[in-house]
Amino acid sequence: MGYETYQKILAEAMEELGVETGLTSGNIKGSYVSDCTIETDQLALIPDSYINLSAEKIRIYKELDSLSSDSEIETVKARLEDRFGPVPHEGEELMQVVMLRRLGRSLGCEKIMLKQHMLQMQLVSNNQSVFYQSEVFSRIIAYVMNHSRVCDMREVGGKNRVVIKMINSVSEAVKVLKEMKK
Repeated sequence: MGYETYQKILAEAMEELGVETGLTSGNIKGSYVSDCTIETDQLALIPDSYINLSAEKIRIYKELDSLSSDSEIETVKARLEDRFGPVPHEGEELMQVVMLRRLGRSLGCEKIMLKQHMLQMQLVSNNQSVFYQSEVFSRIIAYVMNHSRVCDMREVGGKNRVVIKMINSVSEAVKVLKEMKK
């Protein structure tokens, strides 16, 4: 299930429970895109074997979606470990998805796809955007040029994409995006 689908399902579940979602989809200050959707074939969720209460899982998903820093994610992880024990691999990947989404938004990604060991970053759709004259875009280009054996930039359906091969997990994708931001 893609992260965008997860958000839709989460919003519907919260509505059924009568809880306001508060999911962020508006423009983030200092960002070139209003949101970054994530699609992945990686297992990124809170398994029933870890937390089997739907209401508790929904609360945690909602909380993760609202986090804005790595330290906040670490705080939630520590709280989960204290309460439920070590976070399973799927839960760790979910937390990495939260980081990936935030990093993607800061790098001008409207969508990130992590499937079949390939990371695809769909950049700002408007080719006239100031994004394409920004330092952020320059760093992305520099990264692509310095990693030309595994990186490529191409236009697909009128949209600019950065494609990076040999990305085997959400954690690896997060490392790549952090390196791009340097």
